[in-house]
Amino acid sequence: MVDILIKAIKAPMQKMYSEDDFLMLSGIQHFAFCERQWALIHIEQQWVDNMRTVEGTHMHERVDDPFASEVRRDVITSRSVSLVSSRLGLYGVADVVEFIRADKSSGIGMEGYSGVWQPVPVEYKRGKPKSDERDAVQLCAQAICLEEMYENGKGSPLVIEQGYLFYGETRHRLEVIFSHELRNKVETYARRMHEMFARGQTPSAKYRTHCKACSLVEICNPKAFDNPRKVNDYLKNVLEMD
Repeated sequence: MVDILIKAIKAPMQKMYSEDDFLMLSGIQHFAFCERQWALIHIEQQWVDNMRTVEGTHMHERVDDPFASEVRRDVITSRSVSLVSSRLGLYGVADVVEFIRADKSSGIGMEGYSGVWQPVPVEYKRGKPKSDERDAVQLCAQAICLEEMYENGKGSPLVIEQGYLFYGETRHRLEVIFSHELRNKVETYARRMHEMFARGQTPSAKYRTHCKACSLVEICNPKAFDNPRKVNDYLKNVLEMD
C-alpha cells in the first residue's frame, strides 16, 4: 500500500500552479457535490446561508483557533493549520492536524519536540456521514497538501495513509483511507476546477435529488433551467418584470 502511494506522490501533475492561480481547497467538496454549485460560489461569487451552512460555520469557529495546540501523550494536536499545494493549485486551512509519534523510519521532525511525528488531518463536519465522496475528497486534498509541505528529512516522500472525518450529529470519527483511486479523483477535480475557472463558465443547471439540500437552489433554479420550455417562460417573466 505504502509503495503504491509513494509512486503516486512521485508522479507529477501536468503543471505546477503559481500563487496567483491558487483556488480555495474547501471548494473541492462543492465541486465533487455539483460543478454548477462550485461555479456559482467561486466564479460568480454567489452564496446563501441556510441552516446547514450556518451550523457548519459555528462548528468550525469552535474548532479553528490558530494559537491552540495540545500535547497528550504521543499526540500533538494543532488547530487551524494553513495548507497549500502547488501541484493541486489549492490553498486552505485544516480544522485539525494530529501529529502522532511515529517510528524512526517515517514521519517528520517537529520544532520543540524530540522524535518523529506522523501528520493526520481531521476535518469537522456538521450532520452525519454523506452518501457521496465529497468530504473524503476534501480530506484527501488536505493530506496531499501536507505531504507536499512537510519533508521527513530523508529524501523520500512523506506518505499520509489515512485521516478522519468527525461528524457533529453522530459525534463519531470516520476513518478515510487515502487510496490511489481517491488521490486520482482529487487531482482530477483540482485540474477541472482550474480549467473551469480559467474559462469563467458556469455549467448549465440539471435538477437532481441532491438539489433539495443545496443552499443555492433558489439562485440556481435547476427545475426551471432543466427544461427548455420552462427556461423560455422564466426569461419571459424576467423581461416583463423589467
